[in-house]
Amino acid sequence: MSINDDIPEHFQIAETEGWLVNHRINSALPGYLMISSKTFTNDLAELSSAALAELGPLLAKAQNALKSGLGSERVYIGRYGHTPGYPIHFHVIPIYGWVEELFWNDARYRLLETFADGPGDSATDGAEMTLFVWREFCERPDPPPTRGPSVSDVVELLRKTTWPST
Repeated sequence: MSINDDIPEHFQIAETEGWLVNHRINSALPGYLMISSKTFTNDLAELSSAALAELGPLLAKAQNALKSGLGSERVYIGRYGHTPGYPIHFHVIPIYGWVEELFWNDARYRLLETFADGPGDSATDGAEMTLFVWREFCERPDPPPTRGPSVSDVVELLRKTTWPST
């Protein structure tokens, strides 16, 4: 059994010897990618040198594809993966201008400002935006409408991208 067995084919984008790139299955946000190890470990130190060498170029390519190909203003890359049964993986989250606009126009998220002692370094906090994306585009049964290409269109577009390979 491989990680590919858990990812429906219509979400799969690219594959290298050590990694699978796919659109996040439960995300309505076009371009929300997952880069998952084919090795079932939750520890970078347990990956082969070859897999580790592939990771940097894959993350860079994903970021570039989302920014230059899809017009994302920011791209957040995070490693969470504390859920048992999943290999180490990285979330690659596009933050489009319209996503940030939705965030600022949603009064519920203004409550987050009360947790800070003073103004932050920038108007948008990455942790707050990630929370917003997760809650609104991944967990809600009725996510906000999106702008631009659909998830399936984005998957097709990104499949045409030249990905690093071994």
